[in-house]
Amino acid sequence: MNEKVWNVKSPGEINDVKHLSAKLNVDMVIANILVQRNIRTFDEAKAFFRPRLSDLHDPFLMKDMDKAVDRLQLAIERKEKVLIYGDYDVDGTTSVSLLYLFLKDKIKELEYYIPDRYSEGYGISPKSIEYAADNNFTLVIVIDCGIKAFEKIAYARTRHLDYIICDHHNPGDRLPDAVAVLDPKRLDCNYPFKELSGCGVGFKFLLAYCIKFDDPVTKLYDLLDLVVVSIASDIVPVIGENRVLAYYGLKKLNSDPSTGLKTLIHNTKINGTEISINDIVFKIGPRLNAAGRIEHGKKSVELLVCENDNEAGVMGDKINDFNEIRKTLDRDITQEALNMITSDPVLSAKESTVLYKREWHKGVIGIVASRLTDVFYRPTVILTESNGVATGSARSIKNFDLYEAIDHCSDLLESYGGHMYAAGLTLKIENVQTFTDRFEEFVKENITKKQKIQTIEVDSKLQLSDVSPKLMRVLKQFEPFGPHNMTPVFVTEDVFDAGTSRIVGKNLEHLKLDLVEPNSSSYRFAGIAFSQAEKFTLVESGVPFDICYSVTENDFRGRKSLQLLVRDIKKR
Repeated sequence: MNEKVWNVKSPGEINDVKHLSAKLNVDMVIANILVQRNIRTFDEAKAFFRPRLSDLHDPFLMKDMDKAVDRLQLAIERKEKVLIYGDYDVDGTTSVSLLYLFLKDKIKELEYYIPDRYSEGYGISPKSIEYAADNNFTLVIVIDCGIKAFEKIAYARTRHLDYIICDHHNPGDRLPDAVAVLDPKRLDCNYPFKELSGCGVGFKFLLAYCIKFDDPVTKLYDLLDLVVVSIASDIVPVIGENRVLAYYGLKKLNSDPSTGLKTLIHNTKINGTEISINDIVFKIGPRLNAAGRIEHGKKSVELLVCENDNEAGVMGDKINDFNEIRKTLDRDITQEALNMITSDPVLSAKESTVLYKREWHKGVIGIVASRLTDVFYRPTVILTESNGVATGSARSIKNFDLYEAIDHCSDLLESYGGHMYAAGLTLKIENVQTFTDRFEEFVKENITKKQKIQTIEVDSKLQLSDVSPKLMRVLKQFEPFGPHNMTPVFVTEDVFDAGTSRIVGKNLEHLKLDLVEPNSSSYRFAGIAFSQAEKFTLVESGVPFDICYSVTENDFRGRKSLQLLVRDIKKR
């Protein structure tokens, strides 16, 4: 296991911290965390702790929004045939479901189209254009992709198809010639918040429609559970508008979820507890993704738009089955890949990981790449064979530009795309070994010693005696957590085992901790350290040690208690 460095953040400006502490009547630790997150005034804190839908920006600040809603209204008035097109991942399927559920009572001839992950791939597929033209659609609304589809849109125009594009990815140096292109990241777009998910852009499009044509927004707000699933699963920053949308989306998800999401919640066995962003990321999102990985992403949309409990139950069971297959493939391929590396001293000693096996399932290699990156903490590419070529997914570590490394090998590739931390690529099978060598050479020459060290960002040092129900109540108000608003992490130095800590877990991989501080040995604090059984020798040695953790609430048979989620343990 890689040694981790604890990076304790610099304290906020002391005058700001004192001011906020007094204004909010919270202790200095909480005030400091807020200041670290650029919340310095009472009004900023109020907006943070009490998000309001009225805080959302005017959707017409987004470039082309007026064109988009006018073209939609024209399609409604003319009774046109409209197709909604979206990607096969969670953001795409929730986006398509959002638009479909809102528009199905307004547009009689309304359909949706999700491309096949394997035969059509990401983005607007040529097959979908032919389908739309051959079936007399006149308007296609694309969501969560399309911002770089210049040639596809140009061809679609020759087939007499109008396109509205709703995307949130970075555009290229030009835009598709569509009726409207909604993307807050357009260079000529002055929309104040740039980090919406694809589904978030779709929400703003429909909100603009409601405003302009005096349509009640209550129906749209009822679909916020879909929006929060997209925000959580697409790992967008949970700040600004995303925080507002996620806050109200979680309220809807917990109180009155849509039929399809209610079925997923039941299948994940998280009903009865408060659903969090983490529950979406690790339990709901993977199930929706599993359909596209194992069979077809359209299955996820069918469930999400279903309004019959019995039908949703049947569909939910199918998606659960897909997820079980996905988990088995994920587990088996990950283990095989781990064995390939650990049994080969040459592979183990490398600065990067590139593995190829033609039998590996294409639908899970991205997950496998992520898992290997976590274990070995180095840039990773996992390849399999599909349609006679090697195709794969790549993942990176903090601050290392994976895209640049892949671009360095571009002459060996048939196609590639992505960003700093994740990418996809395709190459001829005979080029795999050359690519492996060239990629390793680039990583070796460009990765720094600092980049290879895994860090844990720590908000503050704390005494265990400061961990209280009151602290937990305030920390819960920081939710929803996510990128740019992560769960606060603390360090407590000089703690001891109370004598009852032990190794637990099916494979004896976790630590159940009972901790005390030197000056309050009568009070024990419970903790859990997942996948850290190797630290037990240190814990039981009787010497003091330091812990890095977040504070959680343990709910055991209806009885709640505070528990430390211990992320790392170090010798004093």
